[in-house]
Order: sequence, then C-alpha cells, then structure tokens
Amino acid sequence: MKDEMRIMAERPLNAETPAAALRSWITPNRLFFDRNQGAIPRRRISLARWRLSVEGELETPLVLSFEDIRRMPKAIAADTLECSGNGRSLLAEKSAGNPWTVGGVGNAVWGGVWLRDVLNPAGLKPAAAHVAFEGFDRPLGAAGVKFIRSIPLEKALSTTLLAYEMNGEPLPLKHGYPLRALALGWTGANCVKWLSRLTVMDRPFAGFFMDNVYRVFQKGQDPAAGERVAGMKLKAIITQPLPGETLTAGTIVVLGAAYAGPERVTGVDLSFDGGTTWKAAQFIGPDEPFAWRQWQVVWTDAGPGEYTLMACATDARGRRQPLQAEWNVLGYGNNGVREHAVSIRIT
Repeated sequence: MKDEMRIMAERPLNAETPAAALRSWITPNRLFFDRNQGAIPRRRISLARWRLSVEGELETPLVLSFEDIRRMPKAIAADTLECSGNGRSLLAEKSAGNPWTVGGVGNAVWGGVWLRDVLNPAGLKPAAAHVAFEGFDRPLGAAGVKFIRSIPLEKALSTTLLAYEMNGEPLPLKHGYPLRALALGWTGANCVKWLSRLTVMDRPFAGFFMDNVYRVFQKGQDPAAGERVAGMKLKAIITQPLPGETLTAGTIVVLGAAYAGPERVTGVDLSFDGGTTWKAAQFIGPDEPFAWRQWQVVWTDAGPGEYTLMACATDARGRRQPLQAEWNVLGYGNNGVREHAVSIRIT
C-alpha cells in the first residue's frame, strides 16, 4: 500500500487518505483525511486548563472541565465521516475548492458523550432550536473569520456525539483534541473540532461558514439561498483495483465501500462493462449504523481488455445511487456512479 497522504494544501492542512487505506472497515488515525479551515493548534491544550462553555437558550449555563465530561455516561459509536467536497475533482465540469478524489472519507469508532447528556441538565428554554459549535483554533487569513457551525436541535439531541476518543486512542490533535462534535451521518462540515463553546440558539448561526460556503448553489445564485450541506449522500466507491491499474487475466477481487450517512446501505451492484450489465456484490465485515459497509466481488473470468468498473449502492429506503452527479458551484455531494468509475487494463 502506498502509505502516503495526498496533500492538497499545507496552510490550512488539507490531505486525503490513500485509496488503499480505505479497504479496511476502520481507517487508521494517522491516515484519516485532514480537512481544516484554520490553523491546527501547535500543541495539545492542558486538560487541567481546558473548559467547555455551554450557553445560550438555557436555564442554567454551564462551564465544564474535561473531568466533568469524562464523568458522564460514555457513548461509543462507529461513524463514517466525509468531507462535503469529496469527489469534487471527478466532476466533468470544474468546481471551486480542494481537488478531492475519493480519499476525503474515513470510518472510525469514536468514544465520548452524547450531546444531549450535556444539554439536558442545563435546561433548554422553549426558544431553543439550534446548537452552534465553536473551537479554540486560530483562523487563518486577514479577515480572521472563525469556523462556527450550527445544527438543528433535533439532530443535536438525537445522534450527535462529543468525541474524546478515536479508534480507542485519545482524540489526535489534528482531529480535534481534546473534544470534537460529531453529528453522526452528517458531513465533516458539521463536526467542529477543538471544541470550546456550545451555544444554544433560537435560529441557525449566521456567518460565513453557514451562509456563504457549505451551501449547494448554482452559478448566479445567492449562496445563502442554497440548501445547507447536512447528511451524507448514498455512495459506493471502488478501492481495489486502482484507476489505471494493469492486472493479469483470471480471478480478480474487486473491493469497495458504500455509505449513506443516516441511512443503511442494503446493496451494491458492480458493472464490468460501463453500466451495461450488473452483478451483486457481497458485503464483508461489520454492519453498524452510520458506518460504511465494505463489499467485494470475485470476478472469476476476467479476460484481457480495457474495462470500466462502476459501483452503484442502494439504501434501506429503496433509493439507488444516481448514475450522474448533480453539479453545483462548490462541487458538494458528488455521488455519481459514472464519476466514480475506475478504468483498468487486463493482460
């Protein structure tokens, strides 16, 4: 396996996981994709000094220490996390942003506390409708705009984790140490790192990273009028073989992963001929809510020639992954089957 992250930007750090590292159900912490809007803190904050402020539409605002968090009931959940712009560079028409291929995604087992166990004791006021997350990281650029995002209260109270562990280890510094938000099944844009403040609000937070970016909009459209990026889309990716690979005729094992954010993936079909015929894949490994499912197809009679492999996922609601992606200015949510096709040669 080529054990190197593909770095697209150094400042802020944005790097994608090598495709070969996506063949395991758990993505190693050191190879988990990096997506940042600001500077990663240079060193770990002292846990004795760190505090989480919980304020806003609450009866009793709180200031919690790390030990306060650790004393709460623990929650453990698998969650596949994806950058909103993953697959952007695969679109036929260019869109703005980092040129992600398939490596802006990973799956981990996260440990922490449910956000509801932090909010409910504080007493939610009737006006409470959204929760905004703010980290202590330093913004880059002259404007000094902080990365602040909010999610609806329903999502916050149901399936949002405040994580302090990643794959059985303390949360790595670059992934948000000591605490990050994880809106399970939603894109990474909703999962703020290095948490320092939670603010319960009566409306969505208004700001650059809520209204100008992480919106799905078209040319000439006001970004704020576009739909906010939230849940991840239904998608299958091929992780073996790799694009452009040359293989020997005979039996070839095709591997991949499929995910659908809050929904469960129930099937994956693979085509060896660019979509003319399809063969059902076999799932391998765990089947957990919010986590991807690994799959394989054993191609026993692969003969010499040029082939285009395509994978198409189906979810529990009967929805099928679209053959073609829906383009938008910032290239969010590319889940087109054709865009993720893999061309190979067999000799």
